[in-house]
Amino acid sequence: MASHGARSRSGGRPTLEEVAARAGVGRGTVSRVINGSPRVSDATRAAVEAAVAELGYVPNTAARALAANRTNAIALVVPEPETRFFAEPYFSDMLKGVGAEISETEMQLLLIFAGSDRERRRLAQYLAAHRVDGVLLVSVHADDPLPDLLSQLEIPAVISGPRSAAETLPSVDSDNYGGGRSAVEHLLAGGRRTIAHITGRLDVYGAQRRVDGYRDALRDAGHEVDERLIEPGDFTEEGGRRAMTNLLARRPDLDAVFAGSDVMAAGARQVLREEGRGIPSDVALIGYDDSAIARHMDPPLTSVRQPIEEMGRHMIDLLLSEIADRRPAVSRGLERRQVVLATELVERASS
Repeated sequence: MASHGARSRSGGRPTLEEVAARAGVGRGTVSRVINGSPRVSDATRAAVEAAVAELGYVPNTAARALAANRTNAIALVVPEPETRFFAEPYFSDMLKGVGAEISETEMQLLLIFAGSDRERRRLAQYLAAHRVDGVLLVSVHADDPLPDLLSQLEIPAVISGPRSAAETLPSVDSDNYGGGRSAVEHLLAGGRRTIAHITGRLDVYGAQRRVDGYRDALRDAGHEVDERLIEPGDFTEEGGRRAMTNLLARRPDLDAVFAGSDVMAAGARQVLREEGRGIPSDVALIGYDDSAIARHMDPPLTSVRQPIEEMGRHMIDLLLSEIADRRPAVSRGLERRQVVLATELVERASS
């Protein structure tokens, strides 16, 4: 009978590593015992089972289901240039969440960039050979052919944000509409009336939803939406600079800016400073993501926090479920599984 007095050293749920340490074996050996592998001696099996009972360890059922897979590998595919991946905190936070969740399994994580046509062709050949059991797609654009390719190959996949409201693949996203709305409502409550928006790339559904939130917040407060105050960006710092320059040329009387990412907000801030605009005395500024950039900016940047690491963990959970069934949700005819996590406005000195 399992002992209920034993606890993890960390005080939380016992881990695979703690079971291994208690049994005096490696992590992989514990996994083999839990998954019923015959490649374990009777004495080792008994030691592991005793450690499991003493610690009250409960295996992750999805992880157990992975034992029969052909490759024990998951690909995290980023259809962007490597330079963007390493420049934007969004990607590192997503990778951190994915890595933390997958560490509890025996799966290997492969990071694959597919920002160029050549890289995409190579990736298509790699996927067609079924060298991975599932794919996580991050930063997917509306016209990206990769999700449809994965469906055709019947490779389980989860994407970080749907391509549209009619998405057919499982997805995990934050409430982009609510995030955009909360940013504008905060600016209106502070007395700002000429509020500009620097959007992300509008072939990304999440960026479209932030614009929708911006528009609806203005309309619901009785303000007309001035299209001259909306400028497309591309989630880069240079894109933020360019957009801010264009906005000031069209509407020099603007008194607030909601940028679709902290990185673009940093670019906008540079231009505002160069033009002699005080933040927030002349122009209030809000970003999106609540990254380290927001906390270290001068003045510290008000930003919409999206739980990026948690999104990464949810993506792995969804994908493990898809892999355990061995067939994508679309081929099973099941309802789409789309997870939407709440956002939160973090107020700082810039607004």
